[in-house]
Amino acid sequence: MRNLHFRRAARASVLGTAALIAALSLTACQSDSPAPAAYDAEAPAPQKPADGASAAPASDTGNGKETAGDTGTSGSGSESAKGSGSESAKQQRSSASLPTCTGENTKLTITAVQRPVNHMLLTVTNTGSKACNAFYHPVLRFGEAQSVPPVVEDSKPQAVVTVAPGQSAYAGVMTSSADGSGTGGYSTQDLTVGFLDAESKSAGDMVNVPLSKDVYVDSTLTVTYWQTEMDDALMY
Repeated sequence: MRNLHFRRAARASVLGTAALIAALSLTACQSDSPAPAAYDAEAPAPQKPADGASAAPASDTGNGKETAGDTGTSGSGSESAKGSGSESAKQQRSSASLPTCTGENTKLTITAVQRPVNHMLLTVTNTGSKACNAFYHPVLRFGEAQSVPPVVEDSKPQAVVTVAPGQSAYAGVMTSSADGSGTGGYSTQDLTVGFLDAESKSAGDMVNVPLSKDVYVDSTLTVTYWQTEMDDALMY
């Protein structure tokens, strides 16, 4: 009888211990479990993008619509730059393909002017059917001169002067110094004019240009580059 009571007490003790261990295990599991669903709902779960959709962030176009982010160069800007460059290159090619102005497609005249003093205006007029390029400056030879006059470097234009059919270009000629400082002066009624090509070489034959009266020239004789405007030719 005594042994039976002892076995019952021991069994009760074992069951109590097991119950205690189970309670502790349950408490530990509850502390490691995720937070309740109501807490997680405050932060929406990330959505997986649809198949084929770009993951790039959307950008505001300014018109109320959104478009996928673009990390490249604006299409309109690149097209504008391309168009501008193409047009400039086309104009350069077009100018380069034009014939050189020579005595065969132009007419030359020279006239004295009141201002500046001791200056003359040389005019070249395109008599052809196509525009021509008047490169650099005219080559002058007054009378029996053994050399051609120097060019005024400050008169060099920014671009080659192109002369359309029926239109003219100009060059200023200072025949002698106003203060008499020039040397080796002489008078002549003979003038020949030559043209230069794109490589600054002689283009065509020298052209005789009639003078209405004797012209006095000395060592200060100079000529300008070809100009599109008459006033530009006479400012040197």
